[in-house]
Amino acid sequence: MKKAIISGVGPDRGLGAQLARRFAAEGLHVFVAGRTQENLDAVLAGIKADDGQATAVVADATSEADTIRLFEQAGDGLDLAIYNTGNNTPGRIIDMDADYYEQSWRTCAMGGFLFAREAARRMVGEDGNGSGGTLIFTGASASLRGRANFGAFNAAKGALRNMAMAMAKEHGKDGLHVGHVVVDGAVDGHKIRTRRPEAVDFLGEDGMLSIEGIVDGYVYLYNQPPRAWTFELDVRPSIEKW
Repeated sequence: MKKAIISGVGPDRGLGAQLARRFAAEGLHVFVAGRTQENLDAVLAGIKADDGQATAVVADATSEADTIRLFEQAGDGLDLAIYNTGNNTPGRIIDMDADYYEQSWRTCAMGGFLFAREAARRMVGEDGNGSGGTLIFTGASASLRGRANFGAFNAAKGALRNMAMAMAKEHGKDGLHVGHVVVDGAVDGHKIRTRRPEAVDFLGEDGMLSIEGIVDGYVYLYNQPPRAWTFELDVRPSIEKW
């Protein structure tokens, strides 16, 4: 059975959890990774209830040791790796503590590097004799442009995107398909509905991204043939201003 690792798995109605459930339904044994055992257990139960196979791994994406352990636990047969870890970090540069900026960078850029390196070591192999696979990063509109009051997030997501593009160019010839998904807009899921219900009222359902629709994009990238690979896919509601 082919295997997948998905980092950044939280509550069931979050993108990471829905990616895990979908790829388990596609027939992969999914290793779901996140910081909260309770969330992982709930996702695991849902996958197994649908006759899928999954393993939960509590891991901090910014920890090199945790990331190496995650990939070692998955072992051979890795065919898909998704780095979905990252939180929005708003704030004005002039008011920002160095620790706050660094943590944004660590979560998006450093964590993404550690994840990508370990994925490549297994899919490409240090001698270039690996079987290949697919590596996908979750991006945002912040990946593409700077915006006032989001300097830390813009810098971190931009760094992640550039690293992903470099890796795509380095290892395409080795059979590693690297993709970057720009999620442009508010995702209609657990986070916005529990933490910002006023935003839900303001945007309405048509103004928020469908999780299922986003997941469709990842599945599309995963299933592309080597002669027609896409690096970047952007998804947004039809009424989003961009």
